[in-house]
Amino acid sequence: MSRPICLIAMLGWVGLANAQVPASVSEKDFLTEMPIVLSVSRLPQRLDDTPGAVTIIDRNMIRLSGARDVADLMRLVPGFQTSTSFDTGAPLASYHGGFDSYSNRIQVLVDGRSVYSPYLVGGIGPGLQTVALADIERIEVLRGSNSAAYGARAMLGVINIVTRHTVDTLGLQVSVTGGENDIRDSQARIGWGGEDASFRLAVDRRADGGLVGSNGHNEISRANFRADLRASARDEVQLRAGTLAIDAGRGFAGVVDDPLRDRGLDSGYAQLDWRRNLAEDEDLAFSISHSEESYRDSFPYSLKPFVNDSIDIDASGHSSNDTVSLQHTFRRGSALRVVWGGEVRREQVVSRPLYNTDAAFVTDFTRLFGNAEWRFAPELVLNAGAMYEKSSMSGDSLAPRLMLNWHVADGQTLRAGVSRAFRPPSTFEKFSDVRYVWNGLLLKATTVSSGNVQPESVLAHELGYLGDFPSLGANLDVRVFHEQISGFVRRQEYAVSPVTTLFPSNPVDYVNGENFSIQGVEYQMKWRPWRDAQVIFNQAYTEISSTDRGSKLAAPKLASSLTFFQKLPGGLDLSLMHQDSGTVTLQGAGYLDQVAMTRTDLRLSAPLRFGPNRAEVALVVQNLGGPYQDFSPRFQFQRRAFVTLRVEN
Repeated sequence: MSRPICLIAMLGWVGLANAQVPASVSEKDFLTEMPIVLSVSRLPQRLDDTPGAVTIIDRNMIRLSGARDVADLMRLVPGFQTSTSFDTGAPLASYHGGFDSYSNRIQVLVDGRSVYSPYLVGGIGPGLQTVALADIERIEVLRGSNSAAYGARAMLGVINIVTRHTVDTLGLQVSVTGGENDIRDSQARIGWGGEDASFRLAVDRRADGGLVGSNGHNEISRANFRADLRASARDEVQLRAGTLAIDAGRGFAGVVDDPLRDRGLDSGYAQLDWRRNLAEDEDLAFSISHSEESYRDSFPYSLKPFVNDSIDIDASGHSSNDTVSLQHTFRRGSALRVVWGGEVRREQVVSRPLYNTDAAFVTDFTRLFGNAEWRFAPELVLNAGAMYEKSSMSGDSLAPRLMLNWHVADGQTLRAGVSRAFRPPSTFEKFSDVRYVWNGLLLKATTVSSGNVQPESVLAHELGYLGDFPSLGANLDVRVFHEQISGFVRRQEYAVSPVTTLFPSNPVDYVNGENFSIQGVEYQMKWRPWRDAQVIFNQAYTEISSTDRGSKLAAPKLASSLTFFQKLPGGLDLSLMHQDSGTVTLQGAGYLDQVAMTRTDLRLSAPLRFGPNRAEVALVVQNLGGPYQDFSPRFQFQRRAFVTLRVEN
């Protein structure tokens, strides 16, 4: 038996001995209401009615995890891979395969607003850093395609981050964190107002020395504002605005094309949501948002041995997007609920270094969507939905989904369904033209897109089981899947370079490569063996049929995680998380760089009082074992111990 498993077992005996369970405890003590999921079909639904497998990470689990950002939290979700590297902008999370360095095949939403980066190849790293963990109420993760509800970028899954209502965060809160690897985090939040108008302003910083072997010194600075206003008995208005700045090191000593340097990303957003209640079971929701991001990255490129000089290579640029959406939700009788609506979105990217022009690349999306939840029998629920999407860059697509949920018995649900999703190529995949020029001479070309790349698609079939066992204090969520990907977009070197350069060049293009499938099974079991304790066990078996070696191992064939939470006497909280991942291709490396990893984290916290103020002090030790490679074979995640003090009134 491994040491982490033994440690969990011993801690369990301690918890059992100290758990003061009264004799009157019965099944009712373990029963909880079935969670309501907001994001899967755009309809509020019970977890056992949703058209797909959903993992919910609530506020308490976020606190007990000891994680410092959302990307690291995704280790708690079966089928996900994560990286803490900042080398491509920010830490990443991917589902069913880290096929590239940006993870652009899943969608991330923050309070309904899409936060993928149009500039960084549609990557989700910066979007995962939009808000601090302390401001998050819960995270809903749909494991599977959801283009039927959210369009092109939701090809393999959706992470929906729901922030806390301002009424729940009135007063002051501050926290400071310090520890190994130069960890220096701080956060301050103030909330004010009442039930009809409440507000929150939060600022925070997350900083550390990065992975060993990387050009570390990473820092994230955030400011977020939210207002919740009850304009009338029928109208609710929410205002949100915020900024994000990511500053980090990148590159390697002695590498001409990728030297040591600093680079950064700045972004900001504003969002307005208005909801009007039209009737008891009918409402209208309107949303408008604007986001901008600017990327800064430049370095000197040596011209030796031709001349003793260098030129500045710059990858900087700017992007923006504007989105307007309207949706209508209503019920017809006791058996049918419907949501339908539309969205228009405009994305704009400008960067001479990446596109060899000062012109703006504009992509307009027009979307019409709908989903019907039909309870045509007491035990049968049919979800039927689709999204029609028109892209000015890639044309039309239709993403349908059909899912049947059969409530076989109380607390026992079987699920079967099929869906189709599309992902159009990003602006960079379609139009990139990266050239190094000196005195009118073309020195080198790294990426010259032909523009011939077409959207990729996935046809997904899945079977699921959701079981609740109140007498055991347990529940089980199983998903069996087969995802057939067609026209997979990948980088490919030109057989003959399309340009003549002074230095040797092997430019790449983006092309539609092979068709392949991803199939397997994943499950999550939650168990409360006794009061004030919880065990969560995840496991995912994934098989990728690609003939490309790097893609074949883009996800580990077997990955497992075991999490143990225990409340101890005196209000202490103990958490232990252990993760094992089979051999996988590192996201920032070639197909030959494949490794397995093991990681164990420990968290112990105690409540404190400072007069009328509540407080908590927590010790977290990440990676109790030996170092493991993260993102690149040159980078290692070593043990990190840090302490957090949080005070609130």
